[in-house]
Amino acid sequence: MSELKIYNTLARDKQTFSPIEPGKVRLYVCGMTVYDYCHLGHARVMVVFDMVQRWLRKSGYAVTYVRNITDIEDKIIKRAQENGESIKQLTDRFIVAMNEDAAALGVQRPDYEPRATEYVPQMLELIGKLEQNGLAYKASDGDVNYSVRDFPGYGKLSGKSLDDLRAGERVDVNTGKRDPLDFVLWKAAKEGEPDEAKWDSQWGCGRPGWHIECSAMSSDLLGDHFDIHGGGQDLQFPHHENEIAQSEGAHRHTFVNYWMHNGFVRVDNEKMSKSLGNFFTIREVLQKYDPEVVRFFILRAHYRSPLNYSDAHLDDARQALTRLYTALKDVPAAEGALDAEEAHALRFAEALNDDFNTPVAMSVLFELANEVNRSRSPQHARQLKALAGVMGLLERAPDEFLKSRSGTQEGGLDEVQIEALIAARKAAKQGKNFAEADRIRAELTAAGIILEDKPGGLTEWRRA
Repeated sequence: MSELKIYNTLARDKQTFSPIEPGKVRLYVCGMTVYDYCHLGHARVMVVFDMVQRWLRKSGYAVTYVRNITDIEDKIIKRAQENGESIKQLTDRFIVAMNEDAAALGVQRPDYEPRATEYVPQMLELIGKLEQNGLAYKASDGDVNYSVRDFPGYGKLSGKSLDDLRAGERVDVNTGKRDPLDFVLWKAAKEGEPDEAKWDSQWGCGRPGWHIECSAMSSDLLGDHFDIHGGGQDLQFPHHENEIAQSEGAHRHTFVNYWMHNGFVRVDNEKMSKSLGNFFTIREVLQKYDPEVVRFFILRAHYRSPLNYSDAHLDDARQALTRLYTALKDVPAAEGALDAEEAHALRFAEALNDDFNTPVAMSVLFELANEVNRSRSPQHARQLKALAGVMGLLERAPDEFLKSRSGTQEGGLDEVQIEALIAARKAAKQGKNFAEADRIRAELTAAGIILEDKPGGLTEWRRA
């Protein structure tokens, strides 16, 4: 099998993956801030890194996968106050919703899902180390800030120089920052903030800044130096840049070996944003499309490329996934495990080992589906089902998918009604009332039901 290569954002190059500990991978992914329902951008992060951890495990690695939950932050406090509820009530509710959305998309639970509020002592310890190392200072407004100019490596992940970042910046007179590039590690408590958003510290009562939580949680669960850190492209700067500054500034050695960033989600070729009115939650999308179609759509694109969401692309994804399920419906898969040395399996592995190239891996699945349709081989069907399963696809019974209603078909014909119309059509044909049989077929077609007449008078159906 070919060696795994990963595009490392830090190196700006595709590099052969070499774990710190042979046979083991420690993976950290920045998760969600839980004050609202997850959106399509969150769906992409969850599905992409679910695919990554699945392939690492399939490749024989013992994986420890951590995806954090931000459950204390300005937007969370504001939303809880607006709703007249506690922060914990708000965050607990949206954590449940997040897990429901992830499960619907076939996303396996990470090994650890730490909440920021559970790791405040570790954050305070880390801030203390930074202060000892001359990289943190308490400002006049009570905040504790990171002194960016005192960390020589700042900007190495994003490729930004301090002078470029400084251009046009001004020190806000309302803060105690020494430099506009400095960022907050510990926020002093403010009047009107709820008690549950406050912790005692050696710098006074307050709460952690956003960036410090990931440095603290990752080092506690994975160690000060681990293999892969992932997240959306929007986190590369400043969040991940600041994580490096915090972690390497505190521990005085390399933080992460490989940085992975998935591309943005666009809607009809425009950046998704609430201001443009093209902002979609996962739940809104799943009202229209089967969750597996959405997962297929996400994985059909390379994780680093932009993902352009549109109804047309989702409709095309459903048709493509239907082709794969149809092949398995007609030719049941043989029993037994995947043959990893078979030609299709080798090409599939080569694709995923090439920086998780899911578009090429998908093309192998369609080659296999064509081979199943041509040869009617149960062995090829087994390979198709097993390889797709590596990406969390084709794990349902074919009829379950082919006969399932998407949100766009809600209110349409149910299975009982469809079977009744098929029976009426069969009776019309037997009575040589072909006009009525054609009328029923046309009615079913208009309702999005595709009929396939089989030998022996059997009629099979699926939804378009």
